[in-house]
Amino acid sequence: MIDAYLILACLLLFNVIAGLVRVLRGPTAPDRMLAAQLFSTTGVAVLIVLARVMNMPSLLDVALIFALLAAVAVVAFVTRFWGPASGDR
Repeated sequence: MIDAYLILACLLLFNVIAGLVRVLRGPTAPDRMLAAQLFSTTGVAVLIVLARVMNMPSLLDVALIFALLAAVAVVAFVTRFWGPASGDR
């Protein structure tokens, strides 16, 4: 069963590599931000899988902190690019 979890973690890391391509080639800032969200979501998933494999519940706390930081990053991005100073009003 541990082998299945490790294979899942490797597949998730390949997902991060695919997101890295989008960050490097993304034509617009929102494309890059979505790729960063992909990084955070995949990172949280990898931490959850590794917490289960290595029997370390403290990794679940780290995954929760990363998920909260990702949400804050999205809010900061949206307020910077689509906030009141962007001229949309």
